Amino acid sequence: MTRTTEAAGPPQAPPARRRRVHRAWFVAAVTFVTIIGAAAFRSLPGLLIDPLHQEFGWSRGTIGAAVSVNLALYGLTAPFAAALMDRFGIRRIVAVALTVIALGSGLTVWMTAAWQLLLCWGLLVGLGSGSMALAFAATVTNRWFTEQRGLVSGILTAASASGQLIFLPLLSWMVESYDWRPAAVTVALAALAVVPFVWLLLRDHPADVGLKPYGAREFVPKPPPVTGAARRAVTVLLSAVRTGPFWLLAGTFAICGASTNGLVQTHFVPAAHDHGMPVTAAASLLAVIGVFDVVGTIASGWFTDRFEPRRLLAVYYALRGMSLLFLPLLLGPSVHPPMVFFIVFYGLDWVATVPPTLALCREQYGEDSAIVFGWVLASHQVGAALVAFLGGVARDVFGSYDMVWYASGALCAAAALMALVIRRRPAARALAAS
Repeated sequence: MTRTTEAAGPPQAPPARRRRVHRAWFVAAVTFVTIIGAAAFRSLPGLLIDPLHQEFGWSRGTIGAAVSVNLALYGLTAPFAAALMDRFGIRRIVAVALTVIALGSGLTVWMTAAWQLLLCWGLLVGLGSGSMALAFAATVTNRWFTEQRGLVSGILTAASASGQLIFLPLLSWMVESYDWRPAAVTVALAALAVVPFVWLLLRDHPADVGLKPYGAREFVPKPPPVTGAARRAVTVLLSAVRTGPFWLLAGTFAICGASTNGLVQTHFVPAAHDHGMPVTAAASLLAVIGVFDVVGTIASGWFTDRFEPRRLLAVYYALRGMSLLFLPLLLGPSVHPPMVFFIVFYGLDWVATVPPTLALCREQYGEDSAIVFGWVLASHQVGAALVAFLGGVARDVFGSYDMVWYASGALCAAAALMALVIRRRPAARALAAS
């Protein structure tokens, strides 16, 4: 009896070739690490106020002036950072910026006069950090990705908060256990440590390595160096300042910077320390704000797609102002549940203002909206700079920060009203009605 064989099935397709990870993701990873390293020098100023005051006898207003120069240059350099990258390339600008930051932070170890703090921490670190502001992440995202841009932008934005979570507790432990100098050296080394990764792994454009941007169907040639971008930034500014919405957007965002970077990031730790809270505990609370900042920003973007941006801004500023009015009652020698509630609540609102502000810039200024937002962001940092300085002066004059918290709460109430009076363009009203 003959044994029959089973009918052969359809021929099997050859195993698929393993897909290689696109180079764009490595570039994004290097950018992520760079922004985390950059968070070190964003975390330190608030930790330096008390140690420098005790060692050198400098007033808090003087120290706050150096921080204000840093914050102002961070914002005012940002509109031109993209122009610099278009002209000289991302890799060169970022590598030079990190080196300048390391130089400025490292030289503070030998300073003996207040003008040296203004030069090192204010001028050098301010210029270096401004050259790596939001323009860095935006330029990398726009050049290397045509798909997943929102995801990549969110991840790179989260890098700053992640870096704050990593460095704030570490630097505060160094300041409290040893001295402020090891913390300054750590910031310098963190900036220098990232330079080799930037120089070896970062590339200015996918065409440099013969690739298409991630998600692109066609090869995109590298554009020639742009020499007129800085001129356009100034031209757009001169046009925008003739409109009312620009001043309302710039004014509300200046108050945003004043009530976040200028106030809480700079003065929360010394204010909590005034009430007997250990520096490490206060710095850890500030780091936790960065965690909820990520959640709040993502949620705010979702809300902005569904609700009117002006009303969202009004709600955000009103809630922030209310929380700041209660903060003087919550500060004490230990961390208790009401303080934890403030940290979570305030963290959710930290930069929740960015998505609706960006949406209003897009609604009002169309193709020029990105540049206009750059200048609005500059006003954010100028507001932060003013309060970083005035907050230190107020502490010297009144002996506490209470007046600063109350004044900031009132400013946030004013920002809520300013947001509501921004005119909507006719096209935007028609779209909302439909």
